[in-house]
Amino acid sequence: MRIARATTPDGIVTVRIDDDGRLIPIEDPYAAFAEGNEPRDAADRVAGDLAAPCEPMLVVGIAQNGPAHGSPVQAWLKSPRTVIASGVAVRLRRDAGQTVAEAEVAVVIGRDTTGLTAENAHEYVLGITAVNDLSSPDRSAVDPRNFESKSGEGYTPLGPWIDTELSLDDDAALALHVDGVARAETSAGALPITPRACLAYVASWTRLGPGDVVMMGAPLSQAPIRAGETVEVVVGDLRLSTPTL
Repeated sequence: MRIARATTPDGIVTVRIDDDGRLIPIEDPYAAFAEGNEPRDAADRVAGDLAAPCEPMLVVGIAQNGPAHGSPVQAWLKSPRTVIASGVAVRLRRDAGQTVAEAEVAVVIGRDTTGLTAENAHEYVLGITAVNDLSSPDRSAVDPRNFESKSGEGYTPLGPWIDTELSLDDDAALALHVDGVARAETSAGALPITPRACLAYVASWTRLGPGDVVMMGAPLSQAPIRAGETVEVVVGDLRLSTPTL
């Protein structure tokens, strides 16, 4: 199922996207997930624009999860206020040096992660989406905690929907395109530390809940970008577009 959120004249509505691209309102997907069910349709189709597919209270980034890193997995936090929808333009900071786009797999948590282990992690995951972890890496020289380098307004484009069919173990295509040109092409299988292990690490330190997001890292799937370029992140069948200003 493709789960999304749509902005309609009546407000934001949680929907599924059917095979014809229609938006069908559904019941709370997190409540249904907790009961072991798929969410049922709640109304007839609606018209609207896609919003970010979830409203996380926590956005967790996985550090040092690329082929060049030999350190053990670690994590950092990114403000959920930086989350925006696919298609929304981002104004790049001019005061923070080079901007880098990072194509990453994002895991959307389905329920309270108490008891999550690497072996049972799939039981806590609603689905997978795409994320563009926009960064200002030049700031890391004076900001090793990633606050300045990751906190630009709109610096976490997410979506366009949550794919509940993609699993933690799928070797999904992972690519970064800039103005239609492939700048990086790899797959989720290139992550040295698996999504299961990453989730188990995070859950061992902090409790996650419905709608929270864990970004799995960029296994050679990043590239510098300039204002005016449009970035597309590819995760499996997901296409996340971000124009920049």
